[in-house]
Amino acid sequence: MSAPPDPPRPNTAFRELRGSRSPGEFAAAVRRAAREIGEQVSCDARYVGRVESGEIRCPNYAYERVFLHLFPGRSLADLGFEPREAVRGRRARGARSSDSAPPFTSVRPPLSRTPEFPEDAVAEAVRRIRLHDDRHGADGLYADAGRTLRTARALLPEAALRPGAGADRLHSAAGELALSVGWLAHDSGRYADARSHYAEALATARLADDPALEAHAFSNAAFLARDTGRPHEAVRAAQAGRRAAAALGSDRLRSLLAAREAGGWALLGDRAAVHEALTAARDLFARGAADDGPEWMSFYGEAELTGLEAQCWAALGEYPRAAECARGAVLLQDPHFVRNTALFTAELAADLAAAGRPDEAAAAGGRALVLLDEVRSARVRALLGGAADRLRRWPGSPEVETFRTAVGLISA
Repeated sequence: MSAPPDPPRPNTAFRELRGSRSPGEFAAAVRRAAREIGEQVSCDARYVGRVESGEIRCPNYAYERVFLHLFPGRSLADLGFEPREAVRGRRARGARSSDSAPPFTSVRPPLSRTPEFPEDAVAEAVRRIRLHDDRHGADGLYADAGRTLRTARALLPEAALRPGAGADRLHSAAGELALSVGWLAHDSGRYADARSHYAEALATARLADDPALEAHAFSNAAFLARDTGRPHEAVRAAQAGRRAAAALGSDRLRSLLAAREAGGWALLGDRAAVHEALTAARDLFARGAADDGPEWMSFYGEAELTGLEAQCWAALGEYPRAAECARGAVLLQDPHFVRNTALFTAELAADLAAAGRPDEAAAAGGRALVLLDEVRSARVRALLGGAADRLRRWPGSPEVETFRTAVGLISA
């Protein structure tokens, strides 16, 4: 049996080069440097976090050129990276790619009762959860993340005895952690748990007077309400989120909340309201800069907005239009977000099946099944199951039968 891979070592050299800039600010600097030399990289705060945590041991060639331009006179070794040959050697022996997440073991950094509030530690736990979820989905993460949340909760009474900026940051970080754990519950089909965690985050936001956390909580609550067939609640939550976000200065955040509202209107069959909300979402998205949103919104790009639009058309029964949008979402998706690529590919399969295009649906479903080797998400499996059920109307197609058999195996 081969020895397990060494755990990632934090890249302290890279972290020192970031200095006082936030991960989002540093990511924006990386993108500007890329444009200066004609490169295109989709650097965001999460990518910076993956580098600093040691998860990315050596960047790909595009990032290498950008980093060497951004830090002239320095080598990759000076930036804290390992030689590409060493990374490739470990990969050949079975280790994962330098640009992929390692097997998830724990989201629990040391959260102990010390004279200093451990709000950086809680924020790091949130970051690690999101990074792993982007790549691999929620299944298998929930129990461990829940233990981390319980540890963070135990610190809050002590924080209440020490009012001030540190206590406020700890409450906000704990609220973000509750949202992350709630999302894991949501994506893995534990809807009652998700609803409870989102409510906890909303209460924490109001206690800490944190409108950014409140807007995030309402966004997730609207998403959950749509997924569980409560359209009026989805609309109300999204509208409340838009009110909370009004003073935050983030057009991208307001765009996401408008798209969430559109999803609720779609379930209600109100085409005019869907059109109005989607138009607002598109206009706000175009107005906002890519890095003007909070860190948790790094998933929200053109692909996500197009995918949410696809969901609206599917809810309205316009399946050819939904399939067109879902296909666009797959093509636009950043490769880092493997779970979302699997999700939109599964939605494409379901929309094509509903539109009466069985062979195309089976082909898309097959591509989504391949991604399930890396992604564990109850939502994705449910979508593929729904597509397989719809394809029962075409029992004579070999492609359809192959797909339906494969779905049956993952559902067994």
